[in-house]
Order: sequence, then structure tokens, then C-alpha cells
Amino acid sequence: MSLLVVGLSHRSAPVSVLERAALSADAQAKLLQDTLAAEPAAEASVLSTCNRIELYADVDKFHAGVAELSTLLAQHSGVGLEELTPYLYVHYEDRAVHHLFSVACGLDSMVVGEGQILGQIKDGLARSQELHTAGRLLNDLFQQALRVGKRAHSETGIDRAGQSLVTFGLEQLAAGRPVDVWAKDKRALVIGAGSMSSLAAATLARAGVAEVVVANRTLERAERLAQILNEPGGTGVAARAVPMDAVGDELTRADVVVSCTGATGLVLTEAQIQRAAEGRKGGLSLLDLAMPRDIDGAAHRIGGVRFVDIESLAQASADAPMAADVDQVRGIVSDEVAAFGAAQRAATITPTVVALRTMAADVVTGEIARLDGRLPELDEKQRAEITQTVRRVVDKLLHAPTVRVKQLAAEPGGAGYADALRTLFDLDPEAVAAVSRADLNELNEPVAKNRGRAS
Repeated sequence: MSLLVVGLSHRSAPVSVLERAALSADAQAKLLQDTLAAEPAAEASVLSTCNRIELYADVDKFHAGVAELSTLLAQHSGVGLEELTPYLYVHYEDRAVHHLFSVACGLDSMVVGEGQILGQIKDGLARSQELHTAGRLLNDLFQQALRVGKRAHSETGIDRAGQSLVTFGLEQLAAGRPVDVWAKDKRALVIGAGSMSSLAAATLARAGVAEVVVANRTLERAERLAQILNEPGGTGVAARAVPMDAVGDELTRADVVVSCTGATGLVLTEAQIQRAAEGRKGGLSLLDLAMPRDIDGAAHRIGGVRFVDIESLAQASADAPMAADVDQVRGIVSDEVAAFGAAQRAATITPTVVALRTMAADVVTGEIARLDGRLPELDEKQRAEITQTVRRVVDKLLHAPTVRVKQLAAEPGGAGYADALRTLFDLDPEAVAAVSRADLNELNEPVAKNRGRAS
């Protein structure tokens, strides 16, 4: 089996296509289930953010896998396959690992070096664990990607180049002024209470806004976020929660609005924005971080309104300077890809080695039993000494070849050593498969216990 990723992102597709291809949580779950039901795939995970949709799978056939994954993405996104295909990219085996590790480090983000992607990778892993669509390969891959991303941020200065999409968006709204100067004493409306909206609320509070109003379809989540902002020792900003049907009224009082919901339709219409912009002394600043968009794109044409969305952020980020640390991060990614490949290749031979040692132990047990029948006069001490001696001989004979075969299997092109070992020792393929199944069951136990805990 081999790792395959098929996807599209801000680097390969225009925002208009990404917006239409965006997947809801339910659509992602159905996509994972249908991918696993498809013939070429044994495991599947989805990485879905505001500027990328990627489907990862463990497949047994490359061309059939690409065709099947592309078709499934088209079906579940609602964008026709013929229209979607020109924007899709495909990565296979080590290139697929390299891609995810680069994504985890923020190298493929719209804002290079941003750290929010790690939470989104964690969410993707948790979703596939919850649905039991991730096996050993994808569990190992996504968990290692999280470690690689954390390593890049701790060992390099990539954070100096990177910032959150929220911060970058607010900088665009501030139009060259320091964000804290621009935001001081403004009234802010944050629509949504998820991770991106929470970050926006906290960022605005730290920047010095006078008030943060949080609106969300589930009022309890908005109240929880407002309570966090109001807590002693927190941001010190006045914060309150309102239901979504109060957004129109709050919009007329707000100076800056940040929206990031999972809604499939518009949250702020042109008419609402027009009414809010009329007769006000100061301008109205709108930041739309949702995919698909929350705010009507016609806001660009309304006088007194400054509007920044994912599309304009993509254009602005193309001119953003790259940090010198990016090269160091790329080196980390390359090293980690090589190490991951070696570990995966070595792991493929482990069930065969375990089956070989189990067979050898069975041979020893059988021979000792035969010896008991032929020499019944042996006392317990003599029997124990003979048993230990035979086991030591077998262990010494197997030690060097099993250690060496693991080393050889870890090298590129080492996949054939497991087959060679099975052939040389006439191992039962079912015995090897039984070890693999036992390992997979052990892997899934903690996953089942931790379902629903990821954030």
C-alpha cells in the first residue's frame, strides 16, 4: 500500500473555486466513509481549511487511486470533475509525506509560517480517528506532521516570518498603520465562535478595541467566548454575546467586523452593509475569513467600507517577504521525510520478524516436548538448563540476520526483504497477517478511548 494525496489549495485554484469546493463537517465525514468504501483505498483522512481541501489515502493502485479520489472530491464538493481537475494536485509516497510536513510547518500557507495549520491538522486526524478511517499509516503520518511542525517553530525563526491569518487580515485593514493604533477604542463585532473567530476576538482585544461583541448561531458558545474575554487577568476588554438575529443591529454600531462561520450562505448581505455604512462618521472595516464567504463581495463597492477577504489576502501575501529561516525549515522537512520513510519501511518487516521468532519459539517448544518423551528421567533442573541452552542458541542464530534485515528494509528499495524472509523460512502468510492485525487493534484502542477529545 502507498500514500496518495489529491487536493487543491490557494496555490492551485482561484478563491472562487475553493469557495465552491469547501466541505462542511458532514460532507467531510461522508467523503471519508465513501473513500474507504472505494476499491483502491484502505485508509483516508481529510485536511480542510479556509484555503485548502486535501484527501489523503493509503491506496494499492496509483492511477486507480488518483481517479477515484478525484471523483470523490468532485462529488462531495459539488464542483464538476471536469471543472475541478485542472486545479487538483497529486503527491505520491515520499512526495506526499514531504507535502504534508511542509504544510504543517507553514511553508505552504497563505501567510508563510502561520501556526494555526497545526490545529487544523490535529482536527483532521481526530475526525478520521473518530470515524475509524485512519489506520497505522495515516495515524503515524499526521502525528509525525504535528511533531515536525512544532519542531520547525521551536528550532527556527519561522514565527518571525509567519503570523496568523487574523493578524495578517487586520494589518490589511489597518492599511499601513500599526494595528494597535488603528484598533484603539473601536467597537468590534466578531461573527462566529470557532477557533478562528476566537483568535480574532482575542487579537482585537489585545489591540485595544473598546468592546467586542460576539455573535454565533449557538448563543452558549458566544457567551463562553465573551466570558473568557471578560475574565479577570484576561484581555480587560468589555465583551458580550448576542444571537445571530441581532447581527444587523450590531453591525450599525460596529467599527470593525470579523466573520468566520461555517454557514453555507451569506451572513452579511449588501443591503445590511449599505444600511450600516450610511450616515456614519467613521468608516466600516470588514474582514471575511470564511470559506465559503460570509460577507457579500459587493461590499467592495460600498462607500466608506474597507473590505478584506480571503481573495485579497491571497493577493497581498504573494508580495510578503520570506524569512531567512524558511531555508532552515525546508532542511528540517527533508530530514524528517527521510526519517519517516525509513521508519515506515522498517515497520513493514516487523510483523515478518515477529512471526519468524514465534515460529522459532514453537520449534523449541516442540523439540523440548519431544525430548521429554525420549528422556523422561530428566529432573526439572536438567530440563530447565537444556531448554535455556536451546533458546539461547536460537536467539543467537536469529539475532544478527533479524537486526540486519530491519536495517536493510529501512533503506530505499528495501521493501522486498520481508518477502525474502518469508520465502527463506517458509513462513505462513496468515501468521504474518495475524501479527499485523494485532498491532492494528492495539493502535485503535487508544483512538477509541480518546474520541471527541481533539480540539
